Amino acid sequence: MEPLTMFIVVRKDLAKKLQWPTGSVMTQACHAATAILHLTREDENTKAYLDDLDNMHKVVLETKNEGSLEKLAEVLTTHNIPFKKWIEQPENIPTSLATAPLASRSPEVLEAFKKTCSLYR
Repeated sequence: MEPLTMFIVVRKDLAKKLQWPTGSVMTQACHAATAILHLTREDENTKAYLDDLDNMHKVVLETKNEGSLEKLAEVLTTHNIPFKKWIEQPENIPTSLATAPLASRSPEVLEAFKKTCSLYR
């Protein structure tokens, strides 16, 4: 059985171009991950994911900039994949997104991740 996996995507330009400290970038990923777990707390996949805390699977990805983050959000919306895009306040800057724990992914969604993301470095 495929493990439930949460995908967390952070904008690469926050650290590179905008010079955000590493801790601030990591915080954006944490905000998005915490928010989606709260928003989907009644979903069966989220309940199962949280029932097995010692075996959680997460994939942390980076995407180029706000445009590529928005493009990924559009694809996830089209394919009804639950996610939370984190918008940092008061700056109103979209910084990251996290999916709800997923059991399987459609080829279209996998393709969107491949087109817009790479493993976070």
